[in-house]
Amino acid sequence: MLIDWFTVAAQLLNFIILVYLMKRFLYKPVLDAIAAREAKIARELADAAETRARAHQQQAEFEQKNKTFDEQRAALLSEATQAANTERERLLAEARKAAEVASKARAKALQADTQALHGEIVRKTQQRVLEIARRTLADLADVSVEQRACAMLIQRWHEVDGATLAALGTALKATSAQTPALLRSAFDLPPEQLAAIQAALNETFGQTIELKVETAPEVISGIELSAQGQKLAWSIADYLTAFSDKLDEDPTKWSSA
Repeated sequence: MLIDWFTVAAQLLNFIILVYLMKRFLYKPVLDAIAAREAKIARELADAAETRARAHQQQAEFEQKNKTFDEQRAALLSEATQAANTERERLLAEARKAAEVASKARAKALQADTQALHGEIVRKTQQRVLEIARRTLADLADVSVEQRACAMLIQRWHEVDGATLAALGTALKATSAQTPALLRSAFDLPPEQLAAIQAALNETFGQTIELKVETAPEVISGIELSAQGQKLAWSIADYLTAFSDKLDEDPTKWSSA
């Protein structure tokens, strides 16, 4: 069998031309399309990855914001709770203070009312006792309360202990016209009673004692002699005070006193 080399060469040339044409007009566009497609897919994948990353970042930011919000809310709630507790304690303290002030005011008012009532009772008792004393002395001995008070004062300085009398004597002897002893009584002293006291003082202490006489209603039905801080007195108030103290200790003693 004979080989037609011309035909073989023509067929080989045709094959080479076909390969060139296929590569030039078929494979290359297909490869370029595949490459473009791959590049597009790569870009899309990159975009998707970037979008995913942004989504993850946004999610992280959102979660962080939620966490921050929760922390701020908890802090504000804690602060509000603390402020409410502080305000409650302040209001309770003010209420307790107001209640204490009101209680003290009521107690003070009650004490003032009690003292006023007690003082009124004592005053009326004193007036009644003085009235009874006046009537009793007048009926029994024809002696006035004023006379009896002066007599009791003179009697009292004769009955005091030696030290008290010595101190009183020293004070009285130091008196002068400029700094006289003070003789206070709840009533105007009759001249004869004043003279009796003056004479008794001069006799007791061996010299003339300068006296300044004052009428002082607060010296209830009594008489008081004072000089340089030393004092000697007698009054119905002494008995009434003792009686009042006894009543303050136990009111049930009224009936037994």
